[in-house]
Amino acid sequence: MHRAPPRLAALLVATLCPAAALLAAEAAPQMVGFGADSARAEAALEARFDAQLDAREMRGWLERMSAEPNQIGSPHDKANAEFMLERFRAWGWDAEIETFYVLYPTPKHVALELVAPHRYAASLLEPPIPGDRGSAHAKGALPPYNVYGADGDVSGELVYVNYGMPDDYKELARRNVSVKGRIAIARYGGGWRGLKPKLAYQHGAIGCIIYSDPRDDGYGAADTYPAGAGRPAAGLQRGSVADMPIYSGDPLTPGVGATRDAPRIDRAAAATLLKIPVLPISYQDARPFLEALSGPRAPPAWRGGLPITYHIGPGPARAHLAISSDWAQREIYDVVAKLAGSVYPDQWVIRGNHHDGWVFGADDPLSGNVALMAEMKAIGALAAGGWRPKRTLVYASWDGEEAGLLGSTEWVETHAAELARKGVAYVNSDSNTRGILDAGGSHGLQRLVNEVAAGVRDPLQPASVLARARAAAILGASRGAGHTPEERRLAKGLLDGGDLPLEPLGSGSDFTPFLQHAGIASLDLGFGGSEPGGVYHSVYDTFDHYVKVEDPDLRYGVALAEVAGHVMLRLADADLVPLHAQDFAASVARYLDEIEHLADKSREETQDNHRLLDARVYELAASATDPVGPPARDADVPFLNFAPLANASAALTASARAFDAAYAAALAEPGRLPAARAASVNALLATAERALLGEPGLPGRPWYRHMVYAPGLYTGYGAKTLPAVREAVEERRWAEVGESVAATAAALDAYRRALDAATAALR
Repeated sequence: MHRAPPRLAALLVATLCPAAALLAAEAAPQMVGFGADSARAEAALEARFDAQLDAREMRGWLERMSAEPNQIGSPHDKANAEFMLERFRAWGWDAEIETFYVLYPTPKHVALELVAPHRYAASLLEPPIPGDRGSAHAKGALPPYNVYGADGDVSGELVYVNYGMPDDYKELARRNVSVKGRIAIARYGGGWRGLKPKLAYQHGAIGCIIYSDPRDDGYGAADTYPAGAGRPAAGLQRGSVADMPIYSGDPLTPGVGATRDAPRIDRAAAATLLKIPVLPISYQDARPFLEALSGPRAPPAWRGGLPITYHIGPGPARAHLAISSDWAQREIYDVVAKLAGSVYPDQWVIRGNHHDGWVFGADDPLSGNVALMAEMKAIGALAAGGWRPKRTLVYASWDGEEAGLLGSTEWVETHAAELARKGVAYVNSDSNTRGILDAGGSHGLQRLVNEVAAGVRDPLQPASVLARARAAAILGASRGAGHTPEERRLAKGLLDGGDLPLEPLGSGSDFTPFLQHAGIASLDLGFGGSEPGGVYHSVYDTFDHYVKVEDPDLRYGVALAEVAGHVMLRLADADLVPLHAQDFAASVARYLDEIEHLADKSREETQDNHRLLDARVYELAASATDPVGPPARDADVPFLNFAPLANASAALTASARAFDAAYAAALAEPGRLPAARAASVNALLATAERALLGEPGLPGRPWYRHMVYAPGLYTGYGAKTLPAVREAVEERRWAEVGESVAATAAALDAYRRALDAATAALR
């Protein structure tokens, strides 16, 4: 048994001691948004909710819904939607299927060959694995492909580009290697898959191959399936390569719900469709292509786990890549259910998970979807016993997420006006496995998530799920693995009793249209991290794999239902919309501090590099066997004026402090908050996040409107905070910094004014 560090042990005593936790809950549960009496009633409600959750039932739903391939357009995808509709109605919800019509190309012909210096035809097959029933019965599954890549028939020399991210192309330039007129081969990881062919095209490539390297999620990370969670040799990762950092959803209806009669742009004008063919392959198929490369040896950080010497090329390896697709419009099925609120029926608390998979989708997404279903059944039982939420609950199982957040985006765009009036919060989940709670979202909801997580017991450890997440954050930071100094400082603060910070949200799941387009405060919740995702988006993401490797008895499915369900119940029933404004204000101040340090660091590094270039240090230190040229000379970094943003942040901090004090005082004194005043405050808080939307949106991608959170234009899933300013600094677009600072400051001022109005109403 490992012993916790002394300070950590002291910190975790309360959360590790069940008796102490129970006594604290009986005395006065800590619940942001609730007075003492209503908090005790809420705790009793949540106990009744928990008693309804049944892991065996969830396992049965998971087995049924992952029994056949359920990608867009498959019969099983529609059957799953109809099964859920029948269940939701039986549980007392007002449910319907909303159908949208989206562009969804499927491959008619796919081929990849090595044509020089010898011939090899990629198999593009994922053979059955003994003991895995699903992989042996994959009839109806689509062949491996990346949706929204271009059709094409191209041949050319091969160039290995590592992860295919911007810095990798800088390294290629230092070695005088270009992908222009050639086919790039990149490994998965390091950034979102859609950026790999996009950047390859921007650098002149005519095609792109993406393979899964065993170092990243195969035998270099874990025993391979069926022995463990690592990707087997023939396993490959399907996925979307739509340019989602521009906009998500149907490529032909940006900003408009893809109903049957919606206006559609021409396919040639769709900004999110790629211009070159792209194909995913396994590391078994990738090895002959990589072995045939010569040219410079790959830098040490580029070398994967195959038993070969990694070379960059170009050539002598030449490849032939051919893809043709059926560019048809297909139906997708969102299953949406409502339970009307008794006090604030026009305030919606929304919960979502998607149900479409790339093949069987047992882990991604059905493990999260069955947790959502369990929540719905438990809430239905509460309603059958006479309880009604104060705010309307909306539960949705989205379709088409894998292709580009299609179902959620089209629903948000269709209901945009209604959501602008009614949307209070959106709570998302996706895949879910054994491990540590991972929580991201709007930082005003940080206190809510911490309080909920403190009250949910971990299935495998004698602790709350919050205690485990805090411990993991502390240990991760103390080891310095992948954390910035600022992140280490935050994690160290956990030892002093601070809240576990939420991660900022970028993209990659269905929260994107709610938060970053519609301006609805959002959360993304799930468990995981204990094993690599070696079957991710492959034919091996089956029920048999899930119950063998990931969450055998669905204990963590129950834990997710408890965390997400308690969050939903508190958002629905709180006396005041749960909000702790100082958490948001502190996050904004931290993000601004990061950007200021980024600019200063960039200035110093640029000056240092100029000195190295002038002294010809790179040339003199070059290796005779692996010659590497000097990096490009960047322009000097000017001194930038962040004062308007700093002033807005300081004012927000002061207003947040005043709001939190008035909010706590109003809830602490019975009778101080009459119904009319509570309604007035709740109306302000329900729509406060909308103040953070900027017009016309982020530079170059106006569909994204949130001025605090966005996916990075060149990170994809990864979040950029204060994105207009941060990306202008990162990409050295100095002329844009001032305008972006002003726009972001204006959004923060608008949010501050909403807080001030709520503070006045509270007083």
